[in-house]
Amino acid sequence: MTAVRNQWPAISKAVVLSALLFALSAVLLALCFPAEAQQAKKIPRIGYVALRNTPTPTVPDPAAGAFREGLRELGYIEGKNIFVEYRYAEGKLDRIPGLVAELVRLNIDVLVSPNGTAIHAAKQASQTIPIVMVTTTDPVAAGFVDSLARPVKNITGLTRLTQELAGKRLELLNEIVPNVLQVGVLRNAKITTDLANSFKDYETAAQVLKIQLQSLEVRGPSPDFAAAFQAATKGHVSALLTVSDGLILSYPKQIAEMAIKYRLPSMFEQEVYVEAGGLASYSSIESEIYRRAATYVDKILKGAKPADLPVEQPTKFELVINLKAAKQIGLTIPQTVLYQADKVIK
Repeated sequence: MTAVRNQWPAISKAVVLSALLFALSAVLLALCFPAEAQQAKKIPRIGYVALRNTPTPTVPDPAAGAFREGLRELGYIEGKNIFVEYRYAEGKLDRIPGLVAELVRLNIDVLVSPNGTAIHAAKQASQTIPIVMVTTTDPVAAGFVDSLARPVKNITGLTRLTQELAGKRLELLNEIVPNVLQVGVLRNAKITTDLANSFKDYETAAQVLKIQLQSLEVRGPSPDFAAAFQAATKGHVSALLTVSDGLILSYPKQIAEMAIKYRLPSMFEQEVYVEAGGLASYSSIESEIYRRAATYVDKILKGAKPADLPVEQPTKFELVINLKAAKQIGLTIPQTVLYQADKVIK
């Protein structure tokens, strides 16, 4: 009996030690679950707003595609370590503020948009959510940032210098169609700010080249597009320019086909139109711009403030020529223009 009683202290110590280890394990396990839950909540959520139509397999959104590619190159995989909420306004400008407000309510970490109305709406909706713009307008003149070098506040990103290239496009069009006298400018009649200035930029360049411009305003794809091209024919227009916005960008193939139908040499602000069958484009390289937008998102997610990230401007530009389109309208592209082309579609 004495021997048995002497074993109790040892047994008690073992039991107490086991209980302590169990309790400690339970505490550590309990601490792990909140940490894992917290980590899951930290997966960043990005908002992306565009005016154009929702992409389809036949009419994709090359800008969003390049942005996704840029994210992948930086190690982000959608649905795994990043979420991207895409919102498209189907060419309806008045839908943009509502889409932005919806994303703000989702507590997104960064908003990315190529649309001026979306940038304005986001700026008014939040002074804290970082905004990465990809703008075709002058961001200082538009009031998005105080300066390119020091954006201040919560907006930064890239400018495509689309308006600044207006004169160059008109010059190239004048080389493609020597002595052109009348050029039609297809544009969205609903745009009253930002992109409306693009027409003025073309007007300035046209005065220098002694070319007359005819504004071809549309409010929707059909029957407005057909009416615009008919008006171009009545106005003796001999070439076509477009001012890109969400509406015009949503129908590149339809616009390119109508330009062919009416035998109008066409110059566009983005390559997507030429790939859809248009004649020529001169612009910054869209895929490169949107891949660069992903680097801004990456820097912001890693702690950088938009105010400390200078607005970036493109340094490379492309002239793209579609020889198939030229053949369809019976046009021979001058060799001097072909020498300047960065890409030729045959």
